[in-house]
Amino acid sequence: MTRAEEVRDLIVQRADATGFGAHGLHVLIDDDIAEHRWAPDDREEIHSVAKALCVLAAGIAADEGALSLDSPVLDLLPTSHPGAGVDQVTLRHLLTMSSGIDLPYSETMMTDWPDLAEEFLSRPSSGRVFQYSNASTYTAMAALAAQVGDVAEYLAPRLFTPMGLDGIVWERSPRGRIIAGAGVSLRTEEMSRIGRLIRDRGLWNGLRLVSPEVIDAMHADWVVAGSNPGYARYALAGWDGPGAGWRLHGAYGQLIVFAGDGVVTISADDHFGADAMAAYVIDSLTD
Repeated sequence: MTRAEEVRDLIVQRADATGFGAHGLHVLIDDDIAEHRWAPDDREEIHSVAKALCVLAAGIAADEGALSLDSPVLDLLPTSHPGAGVDQVTLRHLLTMSSGIDLPYSETMMTDWPDLAEEFLSRPSSGRVFQYSNASTYTAMAALAAQVGDVAEYLAPRLFTPMGLDGIVWERSPRGRIIAGAGVSLRTEEMSRIGRLIRDRGLWNGLRLVSPEVIDAMHADWVVAGSNPGYARYALAGWDGPGAGWRLHGAYGQLIVFAGDGVVTISADDHFGADAMAAYVIDSLTD
């Protein structure tokens, strides 16, 4: 039995014992793969795991010289009435949720204003203060689109097609922009490809898709996010921990968990059980 199979079996046993609402599981350790399903193999909303796709899009654009992650956002997306201090906010600040702009998540945020990005940038910045908000990622992708065109179309030949992710549909705002921080549906194995690309520092089957520096920044230069275990530090789309690993974490238990050479991908419908499962996965990978 491979180590991937051993870890898979441990996670399956834990999910079954705790009633965690997992739908699909993919374990990658070295080049060994082990999988398990509890539900049909359908494409499901990956929620905030999509933020990693946004980081990859910005990183690819930086690699191509279209912008810098440290570009002031107002240079990329000018607005007529920027809030106080917003001139100091960069694309990186938006992607690390550290712009200091207060606009919390709401289910109607895409329709509450004529232009969510303009509303976001019109509010004052209080400095490098963390606030997790889809409005921040949305504004980052609006700024990117101003430089490279439609983000989903930009990513298609640079990321989706090389990785075999065909027919990707990204939910749109009323303005026609991708909603950015969510709105993408993938099968568990398709989501695991993002994990493999990240683990391999931007290489896909020997093809360089994004620079290693962008990948490394997804789990380095952490921003202080709070004090709750597993949510204390955030980087470019990545949460530090819990324990000796890090993760991409979407609502309702969409997880890509990294520890050493192992990557565990889970599709689920269990918002409140996800933290304990992520901790168990990291323990299983590091034992």
